[in-house]
Amino acid sequence: MALADTRFSNRRRKLATAMAEERLDDFLVTHLIHVRYLSGFSGSNGAVLLSKDQSAAISTDGRYATQIAEEVPDIDAVITSAITKELLQKLEGPRRVGVESDFVSIEQFKQLEKQCPDEVTLVPISGMIEKIRLVKDNVEIERLTGVAELASQALEDMIAAGEIAAGRTERQVAADLEYRMRLLGAERPSFDTIVASGPNGAKPHHGADDRELQKGDLVTIDYGAHLRGFNSDMTRTVAIGPVDDFAREIYDLVLKAQEAGVRAATPGTSLSDVDEACREIIREAGYDEYFVHSTGHGIGLDVHEAPAAAKTGQGSLEAGMTLTIEPGIYIPGKLGVRIEDTLVITDGKPKNLSTPTKQLREL
Repeated sequence: MALADTRFSNRRRKLATAMAEERLDDFLVTHLIHVRYLSGFSGSNGAVLLSKDQSAAISTDGRYATQIAEEVPDIDAVITSAITKELLQKLEGPRRVGVESDFVSIEQFKQLEKQCPDEVTLVPISGMIEKIRLVKDNVEIERLTGVAELASQALEDMIAAGEIAAGRTERQVAADLEYRMRLLGAERPSFDTIVASGPNGAKPHHGADDRELQKGDLVTIDYGAHLRGFNSDMTRTVAIGPVDDFAREIYDLVLKAQEAGVRAATPGTSLSDVDEACREIIREAGYDEYFVHSTGHGIGLDVHEAPAAAKTGQGSLEAGMTLTIEPGIYIPGKLGVRIEDTLVITDGKPKNLSTPTKQLREL
């Protein structure tokens, strides 16, 4: 069996084991990210039905007949417009069938119940596949590394070309960065690119507008690339020429906090402690009220996925997990600074996928 097929069947095996703990006979997977995770199918319409004996069926509509045959060679596909009905109608006898309650509305759940044969009971299930996704396999780490390298190169090329400069607008910088990522092979940005200059930097999710970059600005650039299903996420804050002492003080403080978070990201460390490693430094400097979000999140097929490094973060890190470390300080009307790396947790020092320097660059 091909490597990719083995990888997907291994994931289905893990899900079947989790199903047994919930006394499920089958699991209907309709969330497209999870369909892709379990089968490799990347179309925009599809579902997988996995049984406790690890046998599986997959369904999509006629638009994807050729694509699903290429992407999912190890599961026979049902080509139909009624993708969930066709899968559910295959079931016979008393069955408990799990449904992803986080991604199915009440109305959709009712419709699925109508599609079920007699003696089939749908059971709402939350978080089962997400738990399996927490620890990445070697292929996932390879692809995450590749897309992060692509995004890092795009930023370096842009800086070398002098495209982050006074007189250019945030929107122009964002567009050029996304263009460079596509030239390097990205399918699309992994999310809307943030370019927040000067006082706009005080808005963590500012976006990018028509403000022109000015001498003395700090400019926060938060961006990522998407390739073959996987995402990158990185933030760097740069300066347009020399900055004043206050801006440099805030930058150095955020960098110190960010590096403390990176050092804390080791197996066995609680996610709340990783958050506290960053937050403590900012608090002691008197800027705690300006750190207004959590420290980080996992990344993979989703840009934001488990685990979460936050005050309320649950659980501890394990080797193979991913985690961003992205503390920030946002002072309304003045400036903002955020620095973000994406890490892969290992048995030793975490692997940092974000390669551009974190020392303040004055462009």
